[in-house]
Amino acid sequence: MSAGNGRPAGAAAAGVANEAGRPRIGVYVCHCGTNIAGTVDVAEVRRWAEERLADRGVVVARDYKFMCSSLGQELIEKDVAELGLDRVVVAACSPHMHEATFRGACARAGLNPYLCELVSIREQDSWVHTDGVAATAKARAILSGGVERVRHHEPLEPLRVHINPATLVVGGGIAGIQTALEIADAGFPVYLVEREPSIGGHMAQFDKTFPTLDCSACILTPRMYSAGSHPNVRLLTWSEVINVEGFVGSFKVTVLRKARYIDTDLCTGCGICQEKCPRKILDVVYEAGLGYRKGVYTPFPQAVPKYPVIDRANCTFFDNGKCKACEKFCPTGAIDFEQQDEIVTLEVGNIVLATGYELFDPRRIAQYGYGRLANVFTSLEFERLSNAAGPTQGRVVLRDGVTEPRTVGIIHCVGSRDRNFNNYCSAICCMQSLKFAHLVKEHTGATVYEFYIDMRTAAKAYDEFYQRVLEEGTIFVRGKVAEVTEVARTPEEEGKLVLQVEDTLIGRQRRIPVDMVILSCGLEPRHDTKKVAQLFGISCSADGWLIEKHPKLDPVATMEEGVFIAGCVSGPKDIPTSVAQGAAAAARVLGHIQQGELALEPIKAAVDPDVCSGCRICNGLCPFNAITFREDRMVSEVNPALCQGCGTCVAACPAGAMSGTCFSDEQILAQVEGLLLANLQGTAGREAVSA
Repeated sequence: MSAGNGRPAGAAAAGVANEAGRPRIGVYVCHCGTNIAGTVDVAEVRRWAEERLADRGVVVARDYKFMCSSLGQELIEKDVAELGLDRVVVAACSPHMHEATFRGACARAGLNPYLCELVSIREQDSWVHTDGVAATAKARAILSGGVERVRHHEPLEPLRVHINPATLVVGGGIAGIQTALEIADAGFPVYLVEREPSIGGHMAQFDKTFPTLDCSACILTPRMYSAGSHPNVRLLTWSEVINVEGFVGSFKVTVLRKARYIDTDLCTGCGICQEKCPRKILDVVYEAGLGYRKGVYTPFPQAVPKYPVIDRANCTFFDNGKCKACEKFCPTGAIDFEQQDEIVTLEVGNIVLATGYELFDPRRIAQYGYGRLANVFTSLEFERLSNAAGPTQGRVVLRDGVTEPRTVGIIHCVGSRDRNFNNYCSAICCMQSLKFAHLVKEHTGATVYEFYIDMRTAAKAYDEFYQRVLEEGTIFVRGKVAEVTEVARTPEEEGKLVLQVEDTLIGRQRRIPVDMVILSCGLEPRHDTKKVAQLFGISCSADGWLIEKHPKLDPVATMEEGVFIAGCVSGPKDIPTSVAQGAAAAARVLGHIQQGELALEPIKAAVDPDVCSGCRICNGLCPFNAITFREDRMVSEVNPALCQGCGTCVAACPAGAMSGTCFSDEQILAQVEGLLLANLQGTAGREAVSA
């Protein structure tokens, strides 16, 4: 704290009451290390506030290196108690970062936390300017606006809502399973909704997991079984969420349960129906197009639940009314062709979205030849080839189903770190490519080439796995493959796939012939992620992933209170990170449940029914569906539990019937006046503005 800080400003001495009705405001300016002080003259801003804002109610002004620290907060608490402050203005970082911090300091001192105003002189000033003089002048103006605004603040009390202890988890991959089990193990009910016939997600398709090479099914199946048999978990597979209403603590969710045409009360999962079904269909989901399934099927042997599904679109009976082989041979009479889709309504207090990702479609990179050149495989296809339960029983072979490759090329970053497709790194490609190199050698002994841009092996035991693959003899070529072709230029290239690449480590172009190419495809948001975001009232990033509340401080919450995210729905992640995030989302949900009720921000919109004309413009504009129209009174009404205080309705209302708590016209205009007053100091002064 600078010398002289803390003395009462102007004529108002410490502990001496001002005239009746006049606010007593404390101003606190943060250095934020050098984030603010490196550009803004913080001491000058504090001095200016002491001298020039005293007539507007400022009785104390201080600056401190880190105002958000415990010592900085104690300064505020002490002044509120000893100087009788009834308003506080903190000039620091974005309110998104530390508004709750400074409100907490005020509350501990006995001051209503909503009588605190945080103005940003970091994001809006020091970080966007290099001219120190101009930045200091702007900081004064921003602070002046905050002081004028806080004079019109009113004490507010948070809204309190009851929390229904039931939770909805959407997505039955490893992240969703982890979330559901954490909550269920704590003793609370969970609804786990999955659109496929079985939970398990992408992890159920893998053979081994990096870096430990654990059998994927061996570590996933026990979790799947636990989720399917847990007394607190209700599985809703072959189901989709179609509507969401309500707010944190009291969501009403509508789920469409598609007909399985199987009576699960009678079915034993014996598999006779699948054995007798004469219809074979290419399995493009679980087997990635390399194998076949029947018209009645379970996706994989360890499926949970164990009950099969009749694929209506590929069932002979639904095509022409004939067959019914499954019904004839079913020993328990579990086949029910009359079964109908079912609508289920769930009431829950919190929602966790764990809907996962999709694999980048490498057909979009035509020069790699996928879909045109027979022996170019995707990473998921190779996972199925190397899996003992896969279409080739774990034999790594070419498309002919017989020949083992003697040379294999693995291309990293297919669809990732590419301005033509996705700028971001998909996080798993390096390690899955290293795993593939190991599996190829383990299964075939082939020579393996890895074509990489950069090797990213940052997590626990990842680099050790990289070293292991190096020692196994994998050949690493640093460079981005330009093309995969069958055009041979030398006898060695005849009948081979040829990869054209610039080897940046030796500085020359190379042509490398191989028998098989594996494309290590990146991860993308699911095709319906935007629809899901709209359904649950949250947002997507420019890349299409769901947006968290804060990427560092709150990576599992969203801007919609009570809706959380876990796993790859918010961006590419490996299995350990997805599991950790699922557990983190569960912890946040349990925190809500165990409180019993939740305090919500009271900063909401409100309607003046005497002014509302019933035009309903606000109803269609509200992004949170918080406004309804009351036909009996012909006016709109705001549900404060749903309203997030965004102000869209306030700006749009042609009658001026809408108002925003903490953002009234009086407060906004006062803030603008404060900005102007600071700019006019030393010229025409306050009289010019008044005139």
